[in-house]
Amino acid sequence: MENELLFASASARGRDIAELTRALSEQIFDQLAHHPVDLALAFLSPHFARAAVFIADGLRDALHPRVLLGCTAEGVIARDAEIEREAAITLVAAHLPGVNLAPFAFDAEHWDTILGSRLRFEETLIAPRDPKIFLMLADPFSTPTDRVLDAFNAHYAGIPVIGGMASGSARAKGNSLLLNERVFIEGAVGVALAGAFDLDVIVSQGCRPIGRAYTVTEARENVIFKLGGEPPLPQIQNMIEQLSPADRALLNNGLFVGRAIGADKSALGRGDFLVRGLMGVDHASGAIAVGDHIRAGETIQFHLRDATTAEEDLEMMLTPQTFFEPPIGALLFSCNGRGTRMYNHPDGDVSTIQKILGGISLAGFFCAGEIGPIGGKNFLHGHTASMVLFRPGQ
Repeated sequence: MENELLFASASARGRDIAELTRALSEQIFDQLAHHPVDLALAFLSPHFARAAVFIADGLRDALHPRVLLGCTAEGVIARDAEIEREAAITLVAAHLPGVNLAPFAFDAEHWDTILGSRLRFEETLIAPRDPKIFLMLADPFSTPTDRVLDAFNAHYAGIPVIGGMASGSARAKGNSLLLNERVFIEGAVGVALAGAFDLDVIVSQGCRPIGRAYTVTEARENVIFKLGGEPPLPQIQNMIEQLSPADRALLNNGLFVGRAIGADKSALGRGDFLVRGLMGVDHASGAIAVGDHIRAGETIQFHLRDATTAEEDLEMMLTPQTFFEPPIGALLFSCNGRGTRMYNHPDGDVSTIQKILGGISLAGFFCAGEIGPIGGKNFLHGHTASMVLFRPGQ
């Protein structure tokens, strides 16, 4: 057992910080059989924004983790429950023999310097040799997340970045980010992991493609002027006419555009598209505006999203896990537009996960933007469930 990877998860509700810390640490120690904690991630509801430093101190005193990471969030996710609009803390902790952990913090005052060169980015990150994954939590008001992920994609190509944007406050400097003994109100924090473990990443965007794929033949910035040499709006209208009544009704949730990313364009599936919103149309020219930059030559396909599709998409992404030894721990970063805002019942995503994976130790939070890879590149998403699943490995 001493050399075995172990994961545990805990949750506690209420406002008494001492009682919450005690309850969380007892749950962790019981599950880990008092093996030392190497990595702990704590997710705090907004009620604890001003008490984050005391919670961090309490967890560090109780658990003595090598690395403690965490943030405040609009809602937090436990192993069996999604806790919304209630004071609560959720926690996942791991005993990770043979795993190298390298924590990092990005100072919001120095983004231009940090992102200005590969050398400065690597000096700030101080990643271990051959990292397998980066976990990152960021403040949405002070972090140029697209630029940060572009730097990861450029300097650590193919290495997944998983995490989310803190959602505990609707104003700048209202979030708290935890990294060991420090609490930040801006920037980003994270940890790089390398060594003896395996992982799977799941990014479920909750959409399904409709119609056919198109080639972008004329575009500028986020505006598509031509698809296959023709204005896109008439083609969209023709596609909508061919939809079933049920699918046409889903257009009330919006129409989405999927960009094919790093995929074989002849065999595209759900996981090959980076899904973005359709922002507007120009009826005179037939052009459409998309929530992303688009280039000529790209392949796109339109998508629909609803609760049923989101559940089916997550199930489809998780089902291959049943063909192998089950993972031992997971982190879930789900959009704050999911939960009861999407499903007509509580615990929507976590109930699907546990139905398929069967009692896995898990924690996470509802994000103001989710981070995860599509087609081998890391992106910031919306309306997405981004997960990492851990297994023993070499």
